[in-house]
Amino acid sequence: MTRSPRGQVPIAGGAFAMGDHHGDGDPADGERPVHRVVLRPFAIDATTVTNAAFGRFVKDTGHVTDAERWGSSAVFHLAFTGDRSDVLTSVDGAPWWLAVRGACWRQPEGPGSSVGDRAQHPVVHVSWHDATAYAAWAGKRLPTEAEWEYAARGGLEGARFPWGDELGRRWNLNTWQGRFPTENTREDGYLTTAPVKTYRPNGYGLWQTVGNVWEWCADRFAADWYTRSPEHDPVGPDEGSARVMRGGSYLCHDSYCNRYRVAARTSNTPESSSGNLGFRCAGPA
Repeated sequence: MTRSPRGQVPIAGGAFAMGDHHGDGDPADGERPVHRVVLRPFAIDATTVTNAAFGRFVKDTGHVTDAERWGSSAVFHLAFTGDRSDVLTSVDGAPWWLAVRGACWRQPEGPGSSVGDRAQHPVVHVSWHDATAYAAWAGKRLPTEAEWEYAARGGLEGARFPWGDELGRRWNLNTWQGRFPTENTREDGYLTTAPVKTYRPNGYGLWQTVGNVWEWCADRFAADWYTRSPEHDPVGPDEGSARVMRGGSYLCHDSYCNRYRVAARTSNTPESSSGNLGFRCAGPA
């Protein structure tokens, strides 16, 4: 497959049926109705942005992330091994998330942790604002939600996953195994993030579009968007404060969150960050 001059994968334009073809999603997420979308050609990163790449951006620009400005970010409780005095609070309704003082992209688990041996892991603890700042610096942009799903499917119309409808006997993605949220058997090899080129790419040459880390998209989120989305090159609603996140993460488990599917969608406020949230960039074909 040829590469664009800026290292992205060119995606031919075309039409596809966007949304949940299997009835797997939570109705509140707005994955239905399945609807026709037509996209012009675009390009998209083969992987999520790495710690190494984000580090170059920070060195070049002096960018300070939202997590660094706020002074804390959300860390999964089993990943946290630091001083309990750095735990500011747990998240209401999701006690497995700890607000940890000093947690940021440089220190993913808080003080004492480092990305020194994780250069090729996805950068995390980045907000939507941070992602858009990086994209602008790189001469790129965030993908629209429609572009993201079209690319993530890898050419498999209506499939649950980038490789088909079943998880299969071999691990194709980084999610949770065991009893969530207290025991992870790590059958896929990882408690938290995996390097961005782990497992196999999809039919378009994109790596880990499901699992590993959630990915910010450009669009605002609305649960009813699919009932009113335009057919050609939709860019999301004009109203709403939350931004779309796609792809699921290493914490997805069918007991509580089956959003490790290409149709799955959720959202967060644009200043939010956590240890399982990253992004990839898009651009012109």
